[in-house]
Amino acid sequence: MNKILIQQPPRVVFGEGALHDFKEDFIALSLQSLYILTIPPVLPLLDGLLSEFKRNNISVLVNTTIDGEPSFADFEKILKEARHFEADSVVGIGGGSVLDVAKFLATMLKNEQEIRSVVGIGLLKERKTYMACLPTTSGTGSEVSPNAIFLDERDGGKKGVISPFLVPDAAYVDPALTLGVPQQVTAATGIDALTHCIEAYMNRFAHPVADVWALEGVKLISKNLIAACKDGNDMEARSAVALGSMYGGMCLGPVNTAAVHALAYPLGSEYKVAHGLSNALLLPYVLKYNRPEGDDRLAHIAIAMGIFEHGPVEEQADSAIGKIEEIIKECGLPSRLSEIGIKKGDIEKMADGAIQVQRLLKNNIKELSKKDIIEIYKRAF
Repeated sequence: MNKILIQQPPRVVFGEGALHDFKEDFIALSLQSLYILTIPPVLPLLDGLLSEFKRNNISVLVNTTIDGEPSFADFEKILKEARHFEADSVVGIGGGSVLDVAKFLATMLKNEQEIRSVVGIGLLKERKTYMACLPTTSGTGSEVSPNAIFLDERDGGKKGVISPFLVPDAAYVDPALTLGVPQQVTAATGIDALTHCIEAYMNRFAHPVADVWALEGVKLISKNLIAACKDGNDMEARSAVALGSMYGGMCLGPVNTAAVHALAYPLGSEYKVAHGLSNALLLPYVLKYNRPEGDDRLAHIAIAMGIFEHGPVEEQADSAIGKIEEIIKECGLPSRLSEIGIKKGDIEKMADGAIQVQRLLKNNIKELSKKDIIEIYKRAF
């Protein structure tokens, strides 16, 4: 059994009303200068929260400038503003991009390290600022992970900062915050969460502890994502997908993702395709290419989905991939790169980018060369 390191927020609140718990908990901390990162659609949900903070003499500065996947240049502007405000606490209320920025901001506010010097694994030296995360999408699981991903405008690549200092002090997962999310975003972020669970389970460094989270996440998301997409006010479905997303995030620290994410990164950096959609476009094709090495684990995934509990392993694996393709289709997402304007002539360039993401490719259950990556892109085209 592999050694595993589990690092989670010391306080996790899940369920309807978690936003209220955050308010009460934060006021009790007696902090005075709160910097909130969020997005404009969320602001109406925060009116009561902000009024209560004002009544308790807590100064609040709200930043809503994060639009899409953040770059280091975007981050530098936010860092300058937060330092000028003299924030003593940072809270992210939004999707994965907002949470990633909030986490990194809390580590860098009182840190003398250069931003690009901490890109990679375990290079951050400290965090002196309180930080909490409240997700408004069910996708990245960033609220419980030690990861933050940024676009490096210097070379167009996606870069990860991975550190225990990025694990929040508290995570408040309130499914009610996801009710206003549009169908396409619900679908894409939901497939992202499903991908986290699948890649953590079909992983060279898979571990029985993370396997429990991964398979339960597969079960919850696969059985509820379509319902959450078709009826955005279905609280039962929203809650199930939110919990599955959190389980996927819990897998990211000890195990992490693999080839699907590595191949998805160039779609975001080259074509500005949303991260969740990039994963949805590539997930079935990577799973097919990982066979037969991945068949045993795909069979377990089929069982978790409740679709094929008995029979030959190969047939169970087929059924798992088929179910994933069905979910992607029913949620209204495209299934081929050509459907979103990817050019076939750019495949080799994308492969050049993907092969650089060795921190994820090394986790893949089947070793992939650049030639293999090109073939997967062609099959997905």
